[in-house]
Amino acid sequence: MILSKQISLFEQPAEQVSVKDFSQPSSKKFPKTRYQGSKYKLLPWLKENLERIDFATVLDAFGGTGSVSFLFKQMGKTVYYNDILQFNFLTGKALIENNIETLNTNDISLLVSKDANFSYLNFIESTFPDIYYTNEENQWLDILLQNISKLKNEYKQALAFWALFQSCIIKRPYNLFHRKNLYVRTSEVKRSFGNKKTWDTPFEQHFFKFIKEANQAILDNKKRNKAYNQDAQQLNLSPDLVYIDPPYIPAKGTLTFYRDFYHFLEGMTDYHNWPKYIDFESKHKKLFSISSPWENKENITFAFKELLEKYKDSILAISYRIDGIPSIEEIKKALSYLNKKVTVQEIDYKYVLSTKSDSKEVLIIAE
Repeated sequence: MILSKQISLFEQPAEQVSVKDFSQPSSKKFPKTRYQGSKYKLLPWLKENLERIDFATVLDAFGGTGSVSFLFKQMGKTVYYNDILQFNFLTGKALIENNIETLNTNDISLLVSKDANFSYLNFIESTFPDIYYTNEENQWLDILLQNISKLKNEYKQALAFWALFQSCIIKRPYNLFHRKNLYVRTSEVKRSFGNKKTWDTPFEQHFFKFIKEANQAILDNKKRNKAYNQDAQQLNLSPDLVYIDPPYIPAKGTLTFYRDFYHFLEGMTDYHNWPKYIDFESKHKKLFSISSPWENKENITFAFKELLEKYKDSILAISYRIDGIPSIEEIKKALSYLNKKVTVQEIDYKYVLSTKSDSKEVLIIAE
């Protein structure tokens, strides 16, 4: 059975937002992101400040969406993408490490077809009813996830995962998985936010659109780029430049717990072992929380100093916020102990869902 009624949807033009003002070697497009703390809209500003620096290899220590790594890739650098979350690592695998592979119509057909000779599990359908998606949507997710393993190429698998993650995010109120709130989509009420048409668009239409966007982003910069899935402190690399965009802890306000906000995507990366990691006592079936010094007000300053010390022989570029913990002055002081020349650039910028009207994004460069 073919789940898609129209595989030709894959051939329709996808909405794209191109990254402007990029120099050679490529004019490839990076897909628009819907991720907390994404630097997508700041890429031209980051490029303006980073392109004057002489470096050939770069580590994106907290890679996230991969948009900054993609910028470095477009600049012709050898890029090492890293993120401790598995679903983010697959983004790095798909769009940064991968230089040539794309998904073709045969791959898509395999992904969205139900194999009559295969015994499918129904884990999502049975575990997450009435939490994030409808029953029919949960069935579709179960089948597609199990079909991804049928792709024999690791980069094709990563591309399929990326398109699936984006499809899941765009159909979620707030683009998050932080609470059980399917009713926000399905209730017949007036809404002051969100896009019900997007929420109710079938998964397959979103999936085909995002596959096309991913395919259009594949760039061969003639470098051996690599994606890692480790604690940044444990990496054994000596790049010319290290770009650091850690989880942001505001001096006042709420922290962003990435694993908790995107636990559903993280679970999908290990479908058969997913039940082992779920806190079934939670209403929205999140994963058991894992403590991180980068999400702890008491420990983050030490984590910062430790990471800066590890990469003291590299040029350091730190994306930060004007009101974070540790403070910019504390970071500058730690860098001065490493005999670094420090410059600080600022730009007015407000993130989606942010309540701050006077927020500033900061780029600290230590050479």
